[in-house]
Amino acid sequence: MMEFCQKCGCVLVGEKKDFKCPRCGFKPKEKIRLESSEKIETKPEIGVVSDKDTDVFPVTNATCPKCTNKEAYFWSSQTRAGDEAETRFFRCTKCKHTWREYH
Repeated sequence: MMEFCQKCGCVLVGEKKDFKCPRCGFKPKEKIRLESSEKIETKPEIGVVSDKDTDVFPVTNATCPKCTNKEAYFWSSQTRAGDEAETRFFRCTKCKHTWREYH
C-alpha cells in the first residue's frame, strides 16, 4: 500500500512508522489511506460476415468448378511465405461454392 503526502500528493518514502515526503519534507501525524477503483467496460463483439454480406466483395469472371456459373466473388490473402505469391479465393455467386487459386 502506498502513502501520499497531504500537502503535495507525492508518494511518501521511508519506514511505515516514519514516513517523510521527499518533495516538501512533510511528516504526517496519522496514516492516510487512499483507495481507488476502476470500472472496466466489456469490449464490443466482433462481427461475423454472413452470406448476405458477401456481395461487398468484387465480382469477376471465373468459372465455378461445381456448377459452371461464370461469375464469382473474389479476395486474396497471403497464406504462404512473404516471398511467394498470394492466394486468390473465389466464391460462386450462384451456388456459394468456394475455391482457391495459387499463382
